[in-house]
Amino acid sequence: MTAPGERTSLAVVIVTGLSGGGKASILRALEDVGYEAVDNPPLTMLEEMIARGDQKLAVGIDARTRGFDAAGVLDAIARLRTNPGLRIQLVYARADESTLQRRYTETRRRHPLAPQGMVADGIAAEIALTEPLLENADLVVDTSGLPIANLRRLIERHFGAGSDEVPLVVSLMSFAYPKGLPREADLVFDARFLRNPHYDPILRPRTGMDPAVGAYVDADPDFNEFFARIAELIELVLPRFVQEGKKYATITIGCTGGRHRSVHLIEKLANHLASRASTRQVTDGNDTGWRVFVTHRELARDGEPDAFLMDRPVARRDETDIDKPAQALSVQAQEA
Repeated sequence: MTAPGERTSLAVVIVTGLSGGGKASILRALEDVGYEAVDNPPLTMLEEMIARGDQKLAVGIDARTRGFDAAGVLDAIARLRTNPGLRIQLVYARADESTLQRRYTETRRRHPLAPQGMVADGIAAEIALTEPLLENADLVVDTSGLPIANLRRLIERHFGAGSDEVPLVVSLMSFAYPKGLPREADLVFDARFLRNPHYDPILRPRTGMDPAVGAYVDADPDFNEFFARIAELIELVLPRFVQEGKKYATITIGCTGGRHRSVHLIEKLANHLASRASTRQVTDGNDTGWRVFVTHRELARDGEPDAFLMDRPVARRDETDIDKPAQALSVQAQEA
């Protein structure tokens, strides 16, 4: 508990990224969860404004900011982080170039770095200009195919009430390789070598959340060893992520269609990590674990009712829950 008169650390979120990438939407979402939002203050005022703040603050900074310089922004953040009374996080908003082009075409706005030229030139210049911020961001949000309602839920998950109670938020995502690697991925695993339910006419229309599909994938002679090694590696790195102060980790598993093998593996891994987080909390006597969220990217894009895009927490479980059937665990996760 906080002693009388003692001030808890002040949460500050600095939002940057590409013009048209969703920075304004992220700032509005942060306002909705209790942050005071300030967009594009002069860079020279950044440190003083944050140091004098007395409530949660979200600050938007991008190429339009007066005196903008990526190295200068990172230097300012480094100095602010020496203040124990501040908790600084850097969020980078982006989208793929075709999405940015389409957004500028729809709004008929000029790109701030190419007011008299081609939008593509401005996008390329801004990508190069802000690359150091992308490399140092605590959270990268790719809004290319992300509906605004899901973006708001993502921000609420990371920065809303209770977000400080868990040291690490782990996002597990299934995907299809032909549709591109998830840009936010920290770890990527390839499940395309496992036997494929797509070639079974009965299983083809189902998804990896179906027990029959899961049993088919599990029957691959190399499945158990593959899953065990993935779990072992992840259990090695997640505590180190927590130790180094990393707040978010995205772990992805891909297959050809993103509907069967990768979905089943993500579901199995989610339940495994949720149980391990509970075990670590009990063993260590404090919350050194993580909270797990599940995204099935291709199922969500296809409108599958069982895909909870950016919005499905996996509840922590007691030791007695570890051997429950996958279907029951899926229901528990939906109800969490």
